[in-house]
Amino acid sequence: MMQFAIVGIGAGAAAALLFASVTSGVWLSIPLFYLAPLPIMIAGLGWSPWAAAAAALAGALGLGAVFGTVFLLAFAAGAGLPAWWLGYLAMLARPITSGSANTQGATSFEWYPPGRLVIWAAALGAVVVIVAIPNFGVDADSFHTGLRDALNAILRVKNRAPDGNDRLIEILVNTIPPAAAVLATVTNLLNLWLAARIVKFSGRLSRPWPQLSSISFPPLTSAALAAAIGLSFLNGMLGIVGGIVAASLLLAYGLLGFAVLHAITQGISARPLVLSITYAGVILLGWPMLALCVLGLVETTLGLRARISAKRGPPPPS
Repeated sequence: MMQFAIVGIGAGAAAALLFASVTSGVWLSIPLFYLAPLPIMIAGLGWSPWAAAAAALAGALGLGAVFGTVFLLAFAAGAGLPAWWLGYLAMLARPITSGSANTQGATSFEWYPPGRLVIWAAALGAVVVIVAIPNFGVDADSFHTGLRDALNAILRVKNRAPDGNDRLIEILVNTIPPAAAVLATVTNLLNLWLAARIVKFSGRLSRPWPQLSSISFPPLTSAALAAAIGLSFLNGMLGIVGGIVAASLLLAYGLLGFAVLHAITQGISARPLVLSITYAGVILLGWPMLALCVLGLVETTLGLRARISAKRGPPPPS
């Protein structure tokens, strides 16, 4: 227990420093700020959930003591709790005993599915943004007004080209909430992947590395996405919340589309070219991610990977 406490305090201090780096105003502090959950996840994956909990608590209390309650709550909601929960789920397993009742079978473990981790990362990304909404307003009108005023202050464009800037700010007011949910989801998943790779490299990762091309989502995820998209067309706060949830879940289905693409291109000579073009298109243009979202939704409905695998048949004997 003492070891977990020492690891947790050290990881919490590192996470707090990364989180507080944004106060410096330097551009380099932005990626460091988004890496704040990483030390907590490393503690959870490499040691135990207790070490991760100690890290989240130590980081929050340290930031609260130096910068005040706002930083304490922001760190706890945006970095500490999501990092601890994702790390806890990633190491969750249940024993499975093989063999008959009369023979002593070997015990293996069924680990928490990586597809559900993706959904949890999307859900936590949406929750973080939704929790931040009251900072700008408690209803749709006050929220848009508060966000508009904040953008005016940041961009410093109140007295310059008002017409063009007003249009730009209106676009940003409508796109920032779902974009923030997407960014929070990406941050959760990237930090979890980096933490797992670091812990695996150190030899402390006790679970086997999952086959990411075979991830799948629970059946109700599609219904949740459909409901969120429907809510996003409504006026008021329900529309804002629906758009936030829909954006984070669409990103999750885009990642599922990547998994499907990796699976269905196995054994194809043009696979490196197809994957390279797809990744480059998503990074440089962004909109090809929508095609991957559709591919992920089609996989959920039709089971493309299973159908293509059945047509190909078993691999040739070596």
